[in-house]
Amino acid sequence: MKIRVYYEDTDAGGVVYHSNYLNFCERARSELFFKKGLTPVLENGHFVAKKIEADYIISAKLGDELKVKTELIEMKGASFKLLQTIYKENKKIFEMKITLVYITFGGKPQKITKEVKDLLLLLFVN
Repeated sequence: MKIRVYYEDTDAGGVVYHSNYLNFCERARSELFFKKGLTPVLENGHFVAKKIEADYIISAKLGDELKVKTELIEMKGASFKLLQTIYKENKKIFEMKITLVYITFGGKPQKITKEVKDLLLLLFVN
């Protein structure tokens, strides 16, 4: 997914504020659902972030065009892990591993059904 860096994404010096890289990755994950006519909120539950490991390599700046790549790297019973990488002009500038847990609307973790696993494989395996 391509993302343009706007003024609102930057600090006073025109450099992307650190938390916005997480927002860019969130948008990319959601967009994969939207492109299939779906939403990240499913019939029986939704996903929440449990753990994030982020590596800020090079700063993006106002006006830059970025590309976010998302890959599934692990699937467990109630969670899965993604590797998300942000590129600027084909150069890696940010990378994160995020563990997402599937929970009910009441907030309890639940096992990922075969249907949801199949959906995740469709969305996140390149």
